Amino acid sequence: MLFSLSLILILGFSLSGIFNRLRLPGLLGMILTGIILGPYALNLISPDILDISSDLREIALIIILTRAGLNIDIKDLKKVGRPAILMCFVPALFEITAVTLLAPIFFNISYIEAAIMGSVLAAVSPAVIVPRMIHLIDSGYGKDKSIPQLIMAGASVDDIFVIVLFASFMGMYSGEGFNPTSLLLVPVSIISGMGLGIISGFIFVKVFKAIHVRDTVKVLIMLSIAFLFVSFEDFIKPYFPVSGLLAVMAFSATILSTYEVLAKRITGKFSKIWVAAEVLLFVLVGAAVDISYLKGAGIASIVFILSALVFRIVGVNVSLLGTSLDKKERIFCSIAYLPKATVQAAIGAVPLAAGVGAGNLILTVAVVAILISAPLGAIGVDNTYKKLLHKSKTAFSQIP
Repeated sequence: MLFSLSLILILGFSLSGIFNRLRLPGLLGMILTGIILGPYALNLISPDILDISSDLREIALIIILTRAGLNIDIKDLKKVGRPAILMCFVPALFEITAVTLLAPIFFNISYIEAAIMGSVLAAVSPAVIVPRMIHLIDSGYGKDKSIPQLIMAGASVDDIFVIVLFASFMGMYSGEGFNPTSLLLVPVSIISGMGLGIISGFIFVKVFKAIHVRDTVKVLIMLSIAFLFVSFEDFIKPYFPVSGLLAVMAFSATILSTYEVLAKRITGKFSKIWVAAEVLLFVLVGAAVDISYLKGAGIASIVFILSALVFRIVGVNVSLLGTSLDKKERIFCSIAYLPKATVQAAIGAVPLAAGVGAGNLILTVAVVAILISAPLGAIGVDNTYKKLLHKSKTAFSQIP
């Protein structure tokens, strides 16, 4: 395991640095590291690490979402309003609909298999988007209209909506039928998760205003509480829906709104933790990519994925109708909503394992989607935000 960790860190940081020198996102180097070292190439990552890969990726995601919450002012998020809600599900719904209609034409599969494929592909990647939006908040780009907050909030809820649909479509395929009431789980999960996070945040602030401990200890306690949220979600899932990841964001956002001095201090510590967590996250995402499936991908898969992304872009722009965002800002939001990585790596192989007839094809398309959309979105954001967004030092303005 130690040898594998050393390879992951050394090669991950090295390729990340090389890609940065080439003016490309460092995460591409990390994903490439995972592909090279992973079980489908050189097989140099210890089975002990691969066995807990999903847990390690979840820990890294918790860290970045905690950091995101420490950069989201709840008052400013309220100003965003309706567009933030629509961004949680409209772009994904457009993409799932497009895939459901197009996949039978491209690949001659059934509509239910196409719907499963759409739900695998439609989830946006907070791991790719959130760090970039935090950078924009820190540097002042898009702050006057709360654009980074809008994208972070939408991307975080988007995954919940898509995964619920994925579970529903899988149930339909297995003959259990579609249960419309399952869609009610989405708002309930969101509200309960936010409530859990907000209440915990108030308690945390009250305790640590009364008890003085080092900021490092506070950070470790915050992470422990965040881990408990996600564990609690798994425990209570059979009885009541709660979004643990949304609880994580609401928890840290509540700390910012009620104890800003502390939030600003510990944000720097989370930034340092993210340096190591980011490498693990994207290297392990790369390790989950089975490149052997790329042999059967072909041009059709690429054209198909790009076509679906066009529909996603339409969904983003529909969500932003009636807002004060100008044409350039809407283009930026469309680019920022392209990346796919974490969810596709996590559930791409589930249909194949469950015996879905098009499971092999779904996994292949998921792999291609990661390799196309993650670089496309990351490079797009990194190279356009200065041209498309206004840099402001003024207070946030409301998006009507």
